[in-house]
Amino acid sequence: MTSTVDELSTAPNLQENLSLLSPQQVELAKMLLEMGQTHLFQHWSEPGVDDDEKRAFFDQIAKLNSSYPGGLSAYINTARELLADSKTGKNPYDGFSPSVPSGEVLTYGDDNFVQFEEAGIKEARKAAFVLVAGGLGERLGYKGIKVALPRETTTGTCFLQHYIESILALQEASCSLAGGDCQAEIPLAIMTSDDTHLRTLELLQKNSFFGMKPTQVKLLKQEKVVCLDDNEAHLALDPHNKYKIQTKPHGHGDVHSLLYSSGLLKVWHDAGLRWVLFFQDTNGLLFKAIPAALGVSATKQYHVNSLTVPRKAKEAIGGITKLTHKDGRTMVINVEYNQLDPLLRASGYPDGDVNSETGYSPFPGNINQLIFEIGPYLEELTKTGGAIKEFVNPKYKDATKTAFKSSTRLECMMQDYPKTLPPSARVGFTVMDAWLAYAPVKNNPEDAAKVPKGNPYHSATSGEMAIYRSHSLILRKAGVKVEDPVIQVFNGQEVEVWSRVVWKPKWALTFSEVKSKVSGNCSISQRSTMAIKGSNIALEDLSLDGALILEAVDGAEVKVGGSVQNKGWSIENVDYKDTSIPEEIRIRGFRFNKVEQLEKTYTEPGKYSLTP
Repeated sequence: MTSTVDELSTAPNLQENLSLLSPQQVELAKMLLEMGQTHLFQHWSEPGVDDDEKRAFFDQIAKLNSSYPGGLSAYINTARELLADSKTGKNPYDGFSPSVPSGEVLTYGDDNFVQFEEAGIKEARKAAFVLVAGGLGERLGYKGIKVALPRETTTGTCFLQHYIESILALQEASCSLAGGDCQAEIPLAIMTSDDTHLRTLELLQKNSFFGMKPTQVKLLKQEKVVCLDDNEAHLALDPHNKYKIQTKPHGHGDVHSLLYSSGLLKVWHDAGLRWVLFFQDTNGLLFKAIPAALGVSATKQYHVNSLTVPRKAKEAIGGITKLTHKDGRTMVINVEYNQLDPLLRASGYPDGDVNSETGYSPFPGNINQLIFEIGPYLEELTKTGGAIKEFVNPKYKDATKTAFKSSTRLECMMQDYPKTLPPSARVGFTVMDAWLAYAPVKNNPEDAAKVPKGNPYHSATSGEMAIYRSHSLILRKAGVKVEDPVIQVFNGQEVEVWSRVVWKPKWALTFSEVKSKVSGNCSISQRSTMAIKGSNIALEDLSLDGALILEAVDGAEVKVGGSVQNKGWSIENVDYKDTSIPEEIRIRGFRFNKVEQLEKTYTEPGKYSLTP
């Protein structure tokens, strides 16, 4: 015991309380003292006072120690290095020069695109999906979890339901291509946090997992990491409780260590799956782009494929960049927009981040939708345990950079995974139009209204309108005459209002499917609303001016044509400050007044025709 006593002599208050602690807790205490954390015990009471709180303190330490790759000592050592670099203003890209990496630029609907879509549908039965859903909707002015928000209010389908229905539609389409007795079940893992875990589970259970088998869905809860008080990486105590360490989220980069430590990645790999697709919680367009992007991964044999959109120079979105070091090392990585411009200027591009002749930056915009090949991914994580290169972003009190305004912590981003890959790794990107692939919902109405004109709002208003625009443009490409949009202002945001067209993923996942279900002379007026919920509904010589809602069970084949005309649904402005209106409606700034519609539901299998 003497050696322990010697080691603990720097913390007399702790020493007095040793008899309360288990041998494992004594080891943790020694580790904390070795790491210079004696301050944690300065205010400990004598034995017999607060004993339960003292044990709870070590329970918390044990949890924080086991949930971080390499434990707390690794965390503190990394923090000291990063804080020292932050204080001296060290450039993380020192010695690197940027260039445009190689990737695939796709044009929606052309032959090349259609081929990639087909290849992607084929591969989908060998894919697993990972939804990163650790956040609440507070930033949006919504108190619930973000995945419970309606993606659009024509059908009221929430994001999580849309994602699950999209995966199930992919599963079915991929299986029918496989022919024979295909039993594929595409797994879905959802990374949650303390804030979202129970509510996500509740949303799934209450809705029977939106049609998925409960065994297909796995929730992985992300733990928080310790906060730091100063440049020496002293752990921050909770200001309201001297026996508790302050913690904060570590960022979505934890998804890699969770997939590894839970054993889930190995289960998928051993089951013969080939791909993992990562996606974010509120991008309602993403699944329109997934088949083609997956097709690119399979065709080009990319280990890592970032789905990207064209970005305007200096737009507040990272750019996918190839970095080459003086020593010959290279990596293809997302460089944040505020670092890209200075990096280019320092590397012989005097104008920095500027648009090319295409009107866009040559560095495509990162939207954090990633496709990894499982084999190389698992091999890499076996080496690293899923630890991702971290960064620290302390808010300093003044220019001396000696004191923080408030505690800070290490953070990591899932898109930084390629930083640790060998140069032999095949890392590429796929560019698709933003109208097809990207309409995130992340800004509240007040912040969105302040966005400079011409830049995306990324609000609930623009997110919903983007879905109608995307569906309208897809139908146009398939030969439907869709009237031009009108400009309207909701919640201070000027948006294009297209015909309100939505369909369930099982109606059509790919451009070829849309084309196969639309024929003859079809037209839709700007004031129209159309919702298609059913897999076998075909539009033939349909002229729509009003509202048309169609629903059909899988065995019902419905042909819809002729002229549908009614008063339709009108759009009414809503004030986001009006608390008598539900949050999910008022953050959009509009609601539908369902004046008149033609609604048909086919509940029995059979062949039907609807010509009013």
